[in-house]
Amino acid sequence: MELNLKEKNVLVTGGTRGIGKAIAHAFLQEGASVGITARNQEELTKAQNELGVQTYRKDLTIPEQREELMEAFIKNFSSIDVLVNNAGASYGQDVLQTPISSFEQAMETNYISAVHLSQLAGTMMKRQQDGVIINIASIFGKEAGGAPAYNASKAALISHTKSLSSELIKDHIRVVGIAPGATYHPNQIWQNRLKEDPKYLKKYAENKIPAGRLGTTDEIANVAVFLASEKASWIVGTTITVDGGQSRLNF
Repeated sequence: MELNLKEKNVLVTGGTRGIGKAIAHAFLQEGASVGITARNQEELTKAQNELGVQTYRKDLTIPEQREELMEAFIKNFSSIDVLVNNAGASYGQDVLQTPISSFEQAMETNYISAVHLSQLAGTMMKRQQDGVIINIASIFGKEAGGAPAYNASKAALISHTKSLSSELIKDHIRVVGIAPGATYHPNQIWQNRLKEDPKYLKKYAENKIPAGRLGTTDEIANVAVFLASEKASWIVGTTITVDGGQSRLNF
């Protein structure tokens, strides 16, 4: 399927590993020009060498650095056609055991940074009367399952996706979201669990995922490039669940 993404300028946050890196790679395969951002310079350098993307070392919890990121991206690419708000992290445990500071940190990382970058990108996209903003949420933004601070921040992001989409669609800018379920990539969390129990992934999939396995980062990335394309022109404001049936909700 031809997605007509050639020469589109795409910014992916949290693009050095996992879902973000797979999304960056998928856009590159479609002929787009891609920039990624993260905090770890070593990981940025590795991604740059592997993918050939433009990189930006920024801490997206700092407002000034979000503004610097957008200014640098526009300077390098002249415009922004697609923003993928993928950067995120989980904080704390159960509600009573999680300090308020961790809730605040989760909201700043997973929600506020995406809202601010959407404001900055949306302003640029309005000038060109075209663009797509994709927010990477989680099935746990729709239902319980993860750490409560994480759940709350992703639920806020899903709500923001709908609100902003209604505001920007009149300017031919679509705002959409993806809610991944459990998706495997060799990060420290999954590796630690496998060290404790080599059969952890198999048992997790059997107990929680009707499809019988964890998702892959490419499966999330495939949805992202589709949503950014003209083929998804009538998808506005919704956050699509991509989880092999893991979610217990029927929407």
